Amino acid sequence: MTASAPRYMARFRCIAEACEDTCCAGLTVPISESRWSLLRQRVAGGPDEARVAALITPNPDDTTGSQAGILGKRADGHCAFLDEAKLCSLQRKHGEAVLPDGCSVFPRVLTRWGARVEMAGSLACPETARLCLLADDALVLEPVDEAQALRPQLARQVASGDDAWTAHADTVREAMLRLLARREVPFSTRLYALGRMALDLGDFYFPGTTAFAEEAQATERLTGILRQCDATDALEALRGQLEALELPGGPWAGICAAVLRSREAHVTSPRFLSLMCDVRAAYGGADTSPDDAWRLHVTRRAALESLHGERVQQYFLHHALNHVLRHPFTEASSLLRAVFFLVLRASVVRWVLLGHPAVVALLDSPGTPVATLDAAAVECFQLVAKHVEQAPQFLEFAQGLAGEGPETFARLLILVKGL
Repeated sequence: MTASAPRYMARFRCIAEACEDTCCAGLTVPISESRWSLLRQRVAGGPDEARVAALITPNPDDTTGSQAGILGKRADGHCAFLDEAKLCSLQRKHGEAVLPDGCSVFPRVLTRWGARVEMAGSLACPETARLCLLADDALVLEPVDEAQALRPQLARQVASGDDAWTAHADTVREAMLRLLARREVPFSTRLYALGRMALDLGDFYFPGTTAFAEEAQATERLTGILRQCDATDALEALRGQLEALELPGGPWAGICAAVLRSREAHVTSPRFLSLMCDVRAAYGGADTSPDDAWRLHVTRRAALESLHGERVQQYFLHHALNHVLRHPFTEASSLLRAVFFLVLRASVVRWVLLGHPAVVALLDSPGTPVATLDAAAVECFQLVAKHVEQAPQFLEFAQGLAGEGPETFARLLILVKGL
């Protein structure tokens, strides 16, 4: 096995009590039967035996043994085994091997591409969000010690090559990463180009396709589309098309606000709920029309672009690159849907960022240090990643919103114009 990771993950170290959040706060943490059994063996006869027996309860819904038990929580929603330094008391006393899989791996996200394991990161951790968003070279891929890819057996298998969808996945993903990295082109144009590429590939490159077995030119056709979408003249043409396209912004604002509103009922995190309250107020309150909120958004977007455009572009570029690494597009029902989910997630974070009270204040005081903007960005990306992006309600909403085929592309355009 070989292992690689973007540099920000090679640099990652848990900052424990210095962290503004706690990775286990507000989450349900399962433990497999094998890890639970090992933990019981390690604590047997010791002071932790009674705690483990009392604070881990059987999961009545488990049928495979992978989620046999559920770790208990304190009254504040944190894991019952969290110590004063915001570290796991079980790991400190009994070693990493006793941890549930999710606790051991987080914030690492492992994906196996053939014989290669890639270690990306979840931005739900404030420190990974900081390292990913703020360093210029954060997304440069490099080899890492295999020991850093904890529990590689948990890595998702992507490129098995058993069918054309997975056999060409690495080639398509590399084209996506190259296209996103074209900094000379506006970020919105790059996302539009990704959508166009996915639409053009969609009639013959999809899960279960037989085109590559039946058509000798299918591979050549795929290669040609990938090459064309990355060509400078094609990107300039798409840029012109996007700039000339006039679409109402109210629907974009309505979608972003609806996503966040739906999550508030399911989240108990004070940090998340406080920020959502501030963002809603910054756009005029709960009764503001989407059109009025959109006008505020456009004004702030232009002002922030003029002050710190390059910095903001870096946030969203790194978020997008990490998204492609962290969420293999082969998990979606089509490449176009995978791009749609990327753009929807970016839209929600953009909405939150331009409603963040520190950003609103910065626009009123242009001399504010860029560190203030960085801190606000880290908070926005991290809280949305933790409480929105992987939530079942959000994923279900995204699936319904995406539609099918050309309909998905049309809706993607609405989202791209908001960015």
